[in-house]
Amino acid sequence: TFSQGAAAEERLDTTGLPAVGDDATIPRDAPRRTISDVGLPEPETLAPPPEAPPAPEAPAPEEPEGPGIEAIEPTEGRLERLRGRLAKSQNAFGRSLLGLIGGGDLDEDSWQDVEDTLLIADLGPVATASVMTQLRSRLAGGDVRTEADAKAALRDVLITQLQPGMDRSIHVLPHADRPSVLLVVGVNGTGKTTTVGKLARVLVADGRRVVLGAADTFRAAAADQLEMWASRVGAEVVRGPEGADPASVAFDAVDKGIAAGADVVLVDTAGRLHTKVGLMDELGKVKRVVTKRAEVDEVLLVLDATIGQNGLAQARVFAEVVDITGAVLTKLDGTAKGGIVFRVQQELGVPVKLVGLGEGPDDLAPFEAAAFVDALLG
Repeated sequence: TFSQGAAAEERLDTTGLPAVGDDATIPRDAPRRTISDVGLPEPETLAPPPEAPPAPEAPAPEEPEGPGIEAIEPTEGRLERLRGRLAKSQNAFGRSLLGLIGGGDLDEDSWQDVEDTLLIADLGPVATASVMTQLRSRLAGGDVRTEADAKAALRDVLITQLQPGMDRSIHVLPHADRPSVLLVVGVNGTGKTTTVGKLARVLVADGRRVVLGAADTFRAAAADQLEMWASRVGAEVVRGPEGADPASVAFDAVDKGIAAGADVVLVDTAGRLHTKVGLMDELGKVKRVVTKRAEVDEVLLVLDATIGQNGLAQARVFAEVVDITGAVLTKLDGTAKGGIVFRVQQELGVPVKLVGLGEGPDDLAPFEAAAFVDALLG
């Protein structure tokens, strides 16, 4: 046995090799290799993905354009086109009157009802008395026998009361060496600045070149409003910093109008009804300063038709301060008291020249007595 083990030992020399259970270590006599001799595994080479076709270049975003100049409805016949809107609010007045005088033969109680209806509609005592006198005269003649006769008689009387012969034109014809100048006055909240913008549309539609003066400098929003309106019709705006002297801005607007060869300069004035003296100083100064460059051709007073008596009290103050040449009644579609038109003319002694019948940009219409009365009577 011993001899067999020796033979086995002779056959296999395990010197220096790890034995079972020993930690495996690199034999001391193993040849040494530097790091450069060690081969590193190469990454697997993948075929490149097929190239996608180049995406078409997106067009460069276009610069947003300013609001384009809008198409404007013609001014001729606007009141006729807006008659339906007016009739909705005014019809009750006409129906009440026609119901009372339709028979043609009225007792005193019926006449009292006619008078009450006229007063409720805001005609005021003077205009009401005049209408009553004319109606009594027409019915006493025996010509009114049917409802159609009554409607025709009432129509004639109301149109006559509105004095259709009054000059309702807006004085916008340019002079030889300067534009015409319009001052627009009124209390803030009546739609004054909006009226200036809508009037600019009316004038541009009639082929006039317009410059707007933002002289309501105590409301920053007023100048912004005017710029918005102007951009829609291609008019120019002259404005100053907030709180600037209104007379100075008005003067600059007229100056710009002369230099630019404009036909019309529309000046939106400050509408602060603080005290009569303050208002007189403010508006008086505007008119006086503007007159150094050009005569003022028109002073339009803007009134809110829905506020009735209060509006007339304000109107009288303005009428005492500046020489009003005409009135603009806004929000006429929002009141059932169409008699305010009669009363404004009678108390101020100036014609209603324009009426506002909605919030659309072309809802400002030249006033026409016959069309208005037809809307009242339905």
